[in-house]
Amino acid sequence: MRLFAAVVPPRPAIDELADEVAQLRAALPDRRGRLRWTEPALWHFTLAFLGEVDEALLPELDERLGRAAHRYPVHELRFAGGGRFGDRILWVGATGSVETLGALARSTAAGARRAGVHMTDTKPFRPHLTLARTAGHVNLRPYAEELAEFRGRRWWAERVELVQSRLPTSGAPGERPRYETVASWPLGTRRAG
Repeated sequence: MRLFAAVVPPRPAIDELADEVAQLRAALPDRRGRLRWTEPALWHFTLAFLGEVDEALLPELDERLGRAAHRYPVHELRFAGGGRFGDRILWVGATGSVETLGALARSTAAGARRAGVHMTDTKPFRPHLTLARTAGHVNLRPYAEELAEFRGRRWWAERVELVQSRLPTSGAPGERPRYETVASWPLGTRRAG
């Protein structure tokens, strides 16, 4: 199973960001079709990419990720700003309790390793939600600049989700991966109010 752990924003925050992305796409049309925009239904903040995981590890993974989620409180986030990883990936960032989100990401990765998952992605956590990937050369700078001032509504990170990513198999152009939540755990402390 190809798995990752994530925080999935709530629908109102996704809808607001989708409106912003629609405006961005209208302002900067991709006439050559080299940007592959991620569908809003797939938007998430990856805490840890686990890669291929043997199903036999799922019970231990369930225990370890549940513990990691319980250690951290529900926390406030907002979509904020934008950026790019070279000219390959366009993303939107976050503001709010990003320190808590980062600690949750580190704890989630550590829990997966303790469960026996061999993780090869060792990059430090940087909160971002992927909006588009490029197919061919695209100058993403204007897109990132357009997103720089964006500040979304506040929302609450309340759960960690373990998601299976099913990669496309048909070979059809534009086919996207499918995501399925395998398990989820509430964060430890509920917010006040």
